[in-house]
Amino acid sequence: MSKFIEWSSELSVGIEEIDAQHQVLVDLLNQIHEAIQQRHAAEVTQSIIEKLGEYTRIHFAVEESLMRILHYPDYESHKSAHDKLIEQLLDLQGRLNTGKAVSFELAHFLKVWLTKHIMESDQRYAPYFLEQGIKPNLSKQSWAKKLWGSLSRG
Repeated sequence: MSKFIEWSSELSVGIEEIDAQHQVLVDLLNQIHEAIQQRHAAEVTQSIIEKLGEYTRIHFAVEESLMRILHYPDYESHKSAHDKLIEQLLDLQGRLNTGKAVSFELAHFLKVWLTKHIMESDQRYAPYFLEQGIKPNLSKQSWAKKLWGSLSRG
């Protein structure tokens, strides 16, 4: 069975730490889609969506911190896009808490938002970050991926 979202070079921003974090987000969306497809209990889907919300906040904090440190000129509009998605995720969690089912439309919305955000907004900051001296490759495994691995097991 093919994945809902396949990671590809098109989604890469060319900065390994950020790509590693984006891959975790893609994996969580694939888990949500699979849970919906296999008609898992709402609690299972809700649990994955909560993890997506938690990890999204971690990832956005990393991006926004780098933007502030590096004086990224488009910081305000990028942060605004992040805030809007967090609001949408909280709204979604609220609807789930009231017993409303999660649909394929939701999974599709998240897929479109994530891929569009990475391929448009995130692609715009990558060259700026690299010009400011961010190293494209990691010498060690992504700290955020390690942190997430320990959180998702707990």
